[in-house]
Amino acid sequence: MSEKRIFNFSPGPSMLPLEVLEICAHDMTNYRGSGMSVMEMSHRSKIYIEIFENTRDKLREMMSIPENYEILFLQGGATTQFASVPMNLMGLRDGKKADYAVTGHFAKHATEEAKKYGQIHVAFSGEAENFARIPEQSELDLSPDASYFHLCVNNTVYGTLWHYVPDTNGVPIAADLSSCILSEPVDVSKFGLIYAGAQKNMGPAGLTVVIVRRDLMGHAFPFTPTILDYEKMAKSGSMYNTPATYAVYVHSLVLDWMKSLGGLSGMQKLNREKAKILYDALDECPLYTPTADKKSRSIMNVTFRARSEELDAKFIKEASLLGLMNLKGYRSVGGMRASIYNAMPVEGVVLLSKFIRQFASENQ
Repeated sequence: MSEKRIFNFSPGPSMLPLEVLEICAHDMTNYRGSGMSVMEMSHRSKIYIEIFENTRDKLREMMSIPENYEILFLQGGATTQFASVPMNLMGLRDGKKADYAVTGHFAKHATEEAKKYGQIHVAFSGEAENFARIPEQSELDLSPDASYFHLCVNNTVYGTLWHYVPDTNGVPIAADLSSCILSEPVDVSKFGLIYAGAQKNMGPAGLTVVIVRRDLMGHAFPFTPTILDYEKMAKSGSMYNTPATYAVYVHSLVLDWMKSLGGLSGMQKLNREKAKILYDALDECPLYTPTADKKSRSIMNVTFRARSEELDAKFIKEASLLGLMNLKGYRSVGGMRASIYNAMPVEGVVLLSKFIRQFASENQ
């Protein structure tokens, strides 16, 4: 492609690998001689079922997902899972109680949604500190009788990341990995359930992935809609209704691209390199204040502020002139946010780091 592309630091939907977009463009009107686009295929057709099942197999291989876990390709985004998780897991124990760690914007929304379905105990809240850090294990007030413990592993808005998996003494962990899934290796066996919207690291918006241990299925509340019942969706092969067909296809291409770069180990190396480049630039320039505690920093979303709101606005405007786009921070945090998901090339991060230093020298 000859068209000039920007460096898109959007928190989501995020940029996709150029190689993937070029394959999509090539196959748009005629997928592998079929005479039609994947967008036009029946989800029940032989050619599409092959795409669907191969994508699921690729994800299982990429994440080393154990065989006793079901992979569901659903819709509704991670936000729908804020309700699906309690409706499916709250009934695991008679007390209908769950622990939630409130470490950011989406973790808070998940907690509020879950309160509709059972007793919610807040095991930790970082709200008083404006969600600047992730708690230590010793700070978690965990309930031994909880049906599950919920956390949002990477907090997109505040730029924090759980760098460890909490010890819950056997209570299943339900984890929102929307903004960090596929960014580095993860031991799936440490979680009871993982869910993620696709539009950060997996593909375009529309696809939601749920990875659930099979023994945790079958406990949904009787009023749970079929479309939100993990067991029923698993029995239908994620095809109770028409799935997000094209988004699944693009996800397959993203997995192929990742494999060509060394899989999750390759992604981890690349992502840590990119994050270090940005944090090093910020840490050496007194003009900026990173908003996340150093020990809790995300490798996906780098959040920071300049000395004043006026300088923040100037930074964002001048960066856009260089093709560094969508750097404005979320309204509750302000400042800037650079989302550097898997598809963000090192070149974009290097250019941003150079601008960070240049802007600081010009605005002492």
